[in-house]
Amino acid sequence: MIYAWHEAQWQQIAACGDNIPNAWLISGRRGIGKTAFARHLSSVLLCENPPKPFESCGVCASCRLNEQGLHPDFYELTPKKDEEDNAKKLLQIKIEEVREVIKNIHLTPLRGHRRVILIHPAEAMNVQAANALLKVLEEPSETVVFILVSHSKDRLLPIIKSRCRHFPLNMPTKTAAVEFLQQQKVPNAFEMLAFHGGSPLFEFDAELDDLRQQLLAVLSVPRMVAILDFAALFDRKKQPLSLFLEWFNKWLVDLIAALHGDDEEVLFYPQYAKKLTELANKLNFSNIFALYDQSIRLVPYGQHTLNVKLTVECLLIDYLKLTL
Repeated sequence: MIYAWHEAQWQQIAACGDNIPNAWLISGRRGIGKTAFARHLSSVLLCENPPKPFESCGVCASCRLNEQGLHPDFYELTPKKDEEDNAKKLLQIKIEEVREVIKNIHLTPLRGHRRVILIHPAEAMNVQAANALLKVLEEPSETVVFILVSHSKDRLLPIIKSRCRHFPLNMPTKTAAVEFLQQQKVPNAFEMLAFHGGSPLFEFDAELDDLRQQLLAVLSVPRMVAILDFAALFDRKKQPLSLFLEWFNKWLVDLIAALHGDDEEVLFYPQYAKKLTELANKLNFSNIFALYDQSIRLVPYGQHTLNVKLTVECLLIDYLKLTL
């Protein structure tokens, strides 16, 4: 399917007609429908009886197989969780998975006239996997189309990007996004949309949302006992440090915006705009930037085996010191 806010861009890509590259790079903000767009493109490319150029019939054997996830010429590469479903483990697309998919791509397709390989998010490929893919992109087969989906195209090897036709997807308007969330019955649609940076496609987790609300209560009225209690709670939930850093850094970004005295600049937590402004009036500009820099430096270790409880405590205590 294609979400309503991407209909116009689908018409742009459909205008390519028969001028189909061997590799697409579909990029944009996380949670806006890029993978759905890519899957729709895959179904069109695999359809055996398209009623019109760049349309799928939905009834041919290829369309039915693709809908059921059984098409022999469609391959999908995405990071897989381990058997223990460890949230703290960094998920990657490994070289063995890439090799398994590309080993037979020069053979004749089993159905129709092409094979389609969807990789998402492409930046999840480790270095070895990316190099294995590059070798294929440098010697493309006429019967194979790669579709790479990326939340952060700057993390891809430049030479891989140069082998793909880049197609960035737009964000939906705030009105369209809020309407969509309300239709999906997501609670506090406006606040949730703001927290996700305007991207409406996310999995709402009531338990995690409750945990985040507890952090916001601590950040809005920081106290040592509350800090220690929250760090212990977060550790018991066995969530990765990256999750805390996302929540915490967004608060710091909003706090920096509030330092300028403009409530409208608060992006992620608009419901706390007044409180953020009150806190900002007590803070030193350079100190808050120093804490933000300290927190950002930890982002690459978000899935590391660091002591999460101690790291959360350290950051929150440093935050508390700013407000004293």
